[in-house]
Amino acid sequence: MSEYIHLLKEWPDFNWDGDKIIRPLSEVRHQQGRLLGKLEGLGFRLREEANLETLTQDIVKSSEIEGENLPADEVRSSIARHLEIAIAGEVPASRNVDGIVEMMLDATQKYDLPLTDERLFQWHALLFPVGKSGMRKIRIGAWRTGAKGPMQVVSGSVGREKVHFEAPEAGRLNTEMSKFLTWFNTATEMDPVLKAAIAHLWFVTIHPFEDGNGRIARAIADMQLARADTSRQRFYSMSAQIQRERNIYYDTLEKTQKGNLIITEWLLWFIDCLGRAISLSEQNLSGITRIARFWELHQAVSLNERQRKMLNKLLDGFEGRLTSSKWAKIAKCSSDTALRDIQDLIEKGVLEKEEEGGRSTSYRLKPW
Repeated sequence: MSEYIHLLKEWPDFNWDGDKIIRPLSEVRHQQGRLLGKLEGLGFRLREEANLETLTQDIVKSSEIEGENLPADEVRSSIARHLEIAIAGEVPASRNVDGIVEMMLDATQKYDLPLTDERLFQWHALLFPVGKSGMRKIRIGAWRTGAKGPMQVVSGSVGREKVHFEAPEAGRLNTEMSKFLTWFNTATEMDPVLKAAIAHLWFVTIHPFEDGNGRIARAIADMQLARADTSRQRFYSMSAQIQRERNIYYDTLEKTQKGNLIITEWLLWFIDCLGRAISLSEQNLSGITRIARFWELHQAVSLNERQRKMLNKLLDGFEGRLTSSKWAKIAKCSSDTALRDIQDLIEKGVLEKEEEGGRSTSYRLKPW
């Protein structure tokens, strides 16, 4: 047997055990319907907030899988600007963040449009706006060539990389991508969740770009899941869940690449991962509702940008105790300004002093 599935003569004729798939697939489809039903009852503003939070998590966590840490506040602000959503504490976003946001929004907001090589080239250019991955110059908006040797799919930190498989040689890419895009754009009777799982696997196997393949594979899966939901709003993050179980993801991917074209195990993992993502989303809804209620209650309170920024950090789950010195450092202001900001919020009934003693006075949100 050939070492990798893309070398098998039957490639890409995937097969699976339908009897093992039908029950977990039915359960996850039920979860999707139940979540969407709950969201319908929340009203437009809360659905908008849930969508914003989910997209932020999706983009941040998808980049984390590749070892890139994006500022969540920049991502959130960029999404809000692109979707014309008014939010508190908006901050400027870097060119890199804006590009990644544009790619994800193109995938999820325009899920019903065909996926083409030109569109994928645009996504790739958005991921790498200066033509570099880190300090390394890469080929942008085009399939990789064989000039840099075989394309190896790796995970792990620099110096401790683990090779999971080698992708098809560059000379095959035009043919391979043509087959993939024709399949992806052709309507079939296949369940759309299964199609999302296969699309992710198929694209990541081909690995057509010099870099960014993982993020684009996850964007393609999100695009297909949006088709499954028939909704431009995203309420669960597959990328965030993959990041949580990153080791299992790579182990399952490697095992699938070195097996045969019976991909039952991959499909079961994808379906179960999706189910866990939806379950977490259901839990997060209560937090989103809580935050929305906070801003609704305090909508008449006059706040400066520093105060809005710090309140958003507290609402998002500030680690440790909030002191005036931490406020000054994060808000990039003097200690006197930080104390004035805090005292103003105490007088307005937004913050209160912590009861616990200590060398430094700490503050928290007043219950609402």
